Amino acid sequence: MREMAHHPLLYEINTRCWLNEFSTQAGTEIHLGNVPEEEFLRWKRLGFTHIWLMGVWTTGPRARRHSLNDPGLRQKYSEVLPDWQERDVLGSPYAVAEYRVAIRLGGEAGLRRFRERLCEQGLKLILDFVPNHLGIDHDWIVERPELLVQTSAHAPESFRRKTREGNRWFAHGKDPNFPAWVDTVQLDYRRAETRAAMIEGLQAISNLCDGVRCDMAMLLLNEVMTKVWGAPAASSAIDQEFWPEAIDRVKQARPDFLFLAEVYWGLESRLQEMGFDYTYEKESYDYLIARNHGALQRHLLNKPPDYLRRSIHFLENHDEPRIASTLTLAEHRAAALATLGLPGMRLLHEGQLTGLRIQALVHLGRRAREGVDPEVATFYENLLAVLQNTAVGRGQFAVLRPFAVWDGNSTTENFVIVQWWEAPKAFDLVVVNLTGHQSQCCVRIISVGIAEHLWRMQDLLGNQSYERSSDHLQQHGLFLDVAAHATQLFHCQCIYKPNSLTAKNAEIIKKSRT
Repeated sequence: MREMAHHPLLYEINTRCWLNEFSTQAGTEIHLGNVPEEEFLRWKRLGFTHIWLMGVWTTGPRARRHSLNDPGLRQKYSEVLPDWQERDVLGSPYAVAEYRVAIRLGGEAGLRRFRERLCEQGLKLILDFVPNHLGIDHDWIVERPELLVQTSAHAPESFRRKTREGNRWFAHGKDPNFPAWVDTVQLDYRRAETRAAMIEGLQAISNLCDGVRCDMAMLLLNEVMTKVWGAPAASSAIDQEFWPEAIDRVKQARPDFLFLAEVYWGLESRLQEMGFDYTYEKESYDYLIARNHGALQRHLLNKPPDYLRRSIHFLENHDEPRIASTLTLAEHRAAALATLGLPGMRLLHEGQLTGLRIQALVHLGRRAREGVDPEVATFYENLLAVLQNTAVGRGQFAVLRPFAVWDGNSTTENFVIVQWWEAPKAFDLVVVNLTGHQSQCCVRIISVGIAEHLWRMQDLLGNQSYERSSDHLQQHGLFLDVAAHATQLFHCQCIYKPNSLTAKNAEIIKKSRT
């Protein structure tokens, strides 16, 4: 087994549903402090480096009432969990009433024990940070209303609450492209006091975990705040952005603390520049789901390597439909290797590895019972085991540009090909044909510093094996003829040194040059 990957493998868990299912199966209460040891060993065995406990913070009764009484949500509950009961509705975990671990999940003592056990296996903990808004149960509405966006009476998407200063009207949290989240209140980042308070809260969270996934991180940009809420008052105008200061303050004490950004609208690079370690890479996901393979290939080839290295690649998460309900099994296999074979943080979602098909709504503490899809489960078990014994996710990488073998062969655009290497004398090659028909291309391998060597290429996901000379690979390229939705993972190993040329090797090299 190799050491922890340089490119993390993140596992997202719906904490409330997960612990509920554990408790039901065990016939006793399972919380974060007494999760069975087998889970930690399984995560380690599968190669995960980070565990994201989604939804651990305390929520409140007002926010829960919104989740319980909203007609649209009730309809969705019936679609995904036909036998749902009112007790299953816990409210959105993104309407945070307090940044304390919910008592029903084990509280902070349970979280500390959970983190200790992760550490014993060499794993790190990621938690949520919801920077744009608070839940409508949060104490700041009463105690610190000046930190929140206040509105005139009866303004759209607002609500009234009695505060220590009297009755006030507050804006609900908002993404400008969608209706407001009526179980939340908007934080006012145009005010220095709000920024200072949120940085203080973020520093407290950093003592409990090893990184945060920042919900809708782009909403805090000055231009977005101004577009949605107007220019700040002259007395409280803020010139600098929030994120660089917040990230710097936390990393002064915790240099290795990770910041993950949920971000859209083409602002990923900008947030990387502001200090985020990793940002969502939704564009690749959208191309995969739309089966626009040529656009995906061009996108990956045109992005700077550092952008890809700092991206979060995924096929599903709690906001997206289950991938097993979206792609066929063959497409799923191909897309999985294409995603896991990329540089950056690779995200896998609880239930994805067993082929679950019904999306779990974050408002619910229970989800539909589904059986394991044995083909999906076996596929992921095998793939994750194989990847751990390769350079994939470690060391240096290059997304390779395929070229047509003959004029007019457009199947070249169906490939995602990534080369990985840690040291001379060996490299690994991820090859994926994303489309539903046979495809061909040639690809030139990046030199790994050794010339005039003979290479043995063994497909770790199949039974193909080839021998090629390094000068042939670099001058003529590697010809690939790949079946529909097929995946290949070649381990390429130097099998002789320049001063140990044998007659057999010389003959192989001669043939490979012709």
